[in-house]
Amino acid sequence: MKANVYNENGEVIREIDLDSRIFEVSANEDLLHQAVRTMLANRRKPIADTKGRSEVRGGGKKPWRQKGTGRARHGSIRSPLWKGGGVTFGPTKEKDYSLKINKKMKDKALKMALSLKAKENKIFILEKDLQFENNKTKEAQKFFDNFFKNKSKPKLLIIDSFQNEASSRAIRNLPKTKWLKNENLNILDLINYESLMISEKSIKKLTENLNK
Repeated sequence: MKANVYNENGEVIREIDLDSRIFEVSANEDLLHQAVRTMLANRRKPIADTKGRSEVRGGGKKPWRQKGTGRARHGSIRSPLWKGGGVTFGPTKEKDYSLKINKKMKDKALKMALSLKAKENKIFILEKDLQFENNKTKEAQKFFDNFFKNKSKPKLLIIDSFQNEASSRAIRNLPKTKWLKNENLNILDLINYESLMISEKSIKKLTENLNK
């Protein structure tokens, strides 16, 4: 598959060949769904937390003697039968929502997502990594305005082979834009963001990593 390489003015300067093992993989909706579901589940943290009868404060003393009162016998006012007592089988923070997926399946799902982006011509390959002289947000905004010729900028995921912290700070405040290290590219961000912007050096490194 051929892909255009752009300069900083958004002009096509040449074409490069993309590895068909990564950018021409047919999509499997079930595998894509499984990969996204696994990633979301692994990010999930339990919030709901209830206290059992051993955790609720109070209830150390027997409320009344066992026999002779005519009332039902009770050993603690923190029994689940009492108002303010512990909760039986309630949710706790120990619940684990994580799911597992094989590495080969995870990598293949990532290749499928990249293939869909390439097929829809939503990958912008830059001749060099993004660098901003003063690392200011207005510089980054000016670059994107110039690159997209003042058209509406798509929701953009930017991949850099060597994370430039200063440059990443320059685009941090831009809406609909996210900067990732090459090795942190994941299927969830690929699906959530409309287009991918990546340097030629980064795409070579990405190809090497996915073909290992």
